[in-house]
Amino acid sequence: MDDLDNTLATLLAKPEPPAEAIDRSRGRLQDRMRGRRTRRRIGWLTPGLSLATAAAAAVAVIITGVTTPAGAPASGREVLLMAAVSAERTPEGSGAYWHVTRQWSNPDMPREESWTGRDGRRWSKGEPGDSPDAAVTDPAPLMLKGVEVDFEDLDKLPADPEALKARLAELPERDSDMAASEQRSDDVLSLIALITELPAPSEVRSAAFRALATMPEVKRTGTVDDGEELLIADPDGEPQIKLVVDPDTSRVMRTNYLLADDGSLAGDPNGFISVTTGWTDQPPQ
Repeated sequence: MDDLDNTLATLLAKPEPPAEAIDRSRGRLQDRMRGRRTRRRIGWLTPGLSLATAAAAAVAVIITGVTTPAGAPASGREVLLMAAVSAERTPEGSGAYWHVTRQWSNPDMPREESWTGRDGRRWSKGEPGDSPDAAVTDPAPLMLKGVEVDFEDLDKLPADPEALKARLAELPERDSDMAASEQRSDDVLSLIALITELPAPSEVRSAAFRALATMPEVKRTGTVDDGEELLIADPDGEPQIKLVVDPDTSRVMRTNYLLADDGSLAGDPNGFISVTTGWTDQPPQ
């Protein structure tokens, strides 16, 4: 790990800071993320949000740029590192099915859903060729970089960002199922898949956020209703990937590109796809 990750690991191992320190750091973060000086409480310590979670956010502020003047916006790198801390501290969740929903901003596109059981069986609804009213058996497997993966494969991925990037680079490749950036072994889309739709464990999602934070082409473009909007610019011009990340929950709320079930690139360069994921015991319907 680089010096930043070593420092982060050291601070996370320390006892939880006092409430006063958390309040001060929380205020600084709000000033920078919202672009104005304020100490109003904006839902940080709401019922159900633990002091440990707030401490994690405070640690992220200290690590990622406490010297930034109040009122200046947080960088894309800071947003991703804050999300990495949140991901690492988020419980895995439980359920019989990994449930994914996609809602395109184009009103002509139907809502898409999929359910993947722990045994690998999968159902979908609203995807191309599917009935819009009922879930149907779908043979498409979970895919990463054009390669079929299962829950065990995802569990075995490294929890270190550099090791994770190296492991992704080692995956066998099918050029027809990859974007140009992945063919160059940039692995940006594979990292985004790990934080967006795939049922990767918390520590792997955290490593993926940290790996993305090392990329110089990541920029924060502003605060929106449900998170921080980031732009990941491809040096060759495409795809220009936009993400809306909520650093408090480590969730990717919206993106303009996703990896399709066959590993190819799907998206809307002029719009967004809202994404919701999680474990559920509710069967496909």
